[in-house]
Amino acid sequence: MESIPSFNSLIEQSIISHWDSDALTDYKGITLQYKDVARKIEKLHILFENSGVEHGDKIAICGRNCASWAVVFLATLTYGAVAVPVLHEFTADQIHNIVNHSEAKLLFVGDVVATVIDPTKMPSLEGIVYIPDYSLVVSRTDKLTYAREHLNELFGKKYPKAFRQQHISYYKEKDPSELALINYTSGTTGFSKGVMLPYRALWSNIDFAKSVLGKTIKKGDNTISILPMAHMYGMSFEFLFEFLHGCHVFYLTRVPSPAIIAQAFKDVKPAIVIAVPLVIEKIIRKKVFPQIQNTKVKLLMKMPGVGKKVKKRICEQVYKAFGGNLYEVIIGGAALNQEIEKTEKKLRRVQHEEKILEHQIKTLTRKERTHRLCTRAAMLESYLPQPEAITDEQVSLFLKLLFHKDSTRQLMEKVFGGNDDFQEEDAGRKRP
Repeated sequence: MESIPSFNSLIEQSIISHWDSDALTDYKGITLQYKDVARKIEKLHILFENSGVEHGDKIAICGRNCASWAVVFLATLTYGAVAVPVLHEFTADQIHNIVNHSEAKLLFVGDVVATVIDPTKMPSLEGIVYIPDYSLVVSRTDKLTYAREHLNELFGKKYPKAFRQQHISYYKEKDPSELALINYTSGTTGFSKGVMLPYRALWSNIDFAKSVLGKTIKKGDNTISILPMAHMYGMSFEFLFEFLHGCHVFYLTRVPSPAIIAQAFKDVKPAIVIAVPLVIEKIIRKKVFPQIQNTKVKLLMKMPGVGKKVKKRICEQVYKAFGGNLYEVIIGGAALNQEIEKTEKKLRRVQHEEKILEHQIKTLTRKERTHRLCTRAAMLESYLPQPEAITDEQVSLFLKLLFHKDSTRQLMEKVFGGNDDFQEEDAGRKRP
C-alpha cells in the first residue's frame, strides 16, 4: 500500500483499468460498466461544483443498496467531500438528527426514505436529491437548481467530443488522516453517534481484504451485496474491495428475504457470500434440509462406504444452493443459532398438526351432511306417491309451496321449537 499515494487513486486506477467491464448491477435491473460509473461520477462532480459544494463539505446518503447509491458514494469521496452514509432502516427522526448533527449540505435519498422524511426539520440542507435518477426533491438555492436543470449541457460543454479514460483526474487526499466519511451508530442507547473515519481506515480494510481474498477472487467475478452499504462491514467487504478489484457487484435493491437471496444466488453465481447467520440458516433449511431429512438418506449416511458418498452429495447440494461458483461464505455478527432451528421445527410441527385437525373437521362435517342428505331424502321419497314418476322440478315446486304456508310454519315451530339452533335461525329469518 505504500506505493499508492491516496485511496482515491485506487478508485481512479480501478475505473481506468476495468473501463469496459461490468461494475455495478441492480438485480433484474440496469448494469453499469466501469466507464458508466465514471461518467455518472463526473456528472455528479459537475453538479457539486456548480451548486457550491466545497472540499470537506458533508454529503449524506440514505437509501437501500443499489448501483446509484454506490455511484454517489464514490463521487463524494473522489470530489473531496465527506460522505455520511445513513442506514435506511432508521426512523425519520433519526435521519433528521444525523443530517443536522453532521451538518450535511446535500442529502441523497432512496425511494422509501424520500416519502418519510420532513425537509423542514433539516433547515441547513441546501438540497435533497433522489438517488435513482439524481433529480431534485428539494432545492433551496438557485445554483443547485440551475446546475441540475443544465447538467447535461454543462457536461457536454466540458467534454464536447467524448468522455474517456484520460479525462479522469480525481481529488487526492493530502494526508492519510484526512476525514473520508462519518459513520453513525445504530443509536441503541439514544441518538446515533458519529464515528469520524479517515482515509487510512478505508486503506487498512481494503489492504486486509486483498491479503485474504485477493488471490482467490478474480477480476470479473460476480458478488452479491446483501449487507447495507451504510454499515462499514458491508461497505468495505461487499462493495469497495470488489470495486477496486475489478469485480461485478450485484445489488438486490429490495428487502433481502431468503427466497429472493436464494434465487439471486442461482442467477448470479457469486464467488463469495457475506451475510448474517439468519439468512444463511434459512437458505440451508429451505434448499438443503428437505432433501436430506428423510429416513432413507439418514439410513444411507450410517452405512460404511455409502455414507461418504451421501455426505459428498449433500455438500454438492449446499454448494449448488449458493450458486455453484462459491469460494467462501463469511458470516459475521454471531454463530449459527441452534435454538432458532429447534424453535422453527416446533412451529412447523404445530402448523402441521393444525392442518391435520382442520382436515379432520372438514371431513367429519362433510360426512355428517352426506348422512343427512341421504337419510332425509329417503324419508321424503317414502311419503311421495309413485316417486319414480315425479320430476325434480315438481318436488322443488311442491316444497316451496308447502314451506311458504303459515300452517306449515306453525307446525314446524311446534315440532322443532325445543331446538335452540332452530329458534335462533328462525328469529333471524324474515317471513314471506
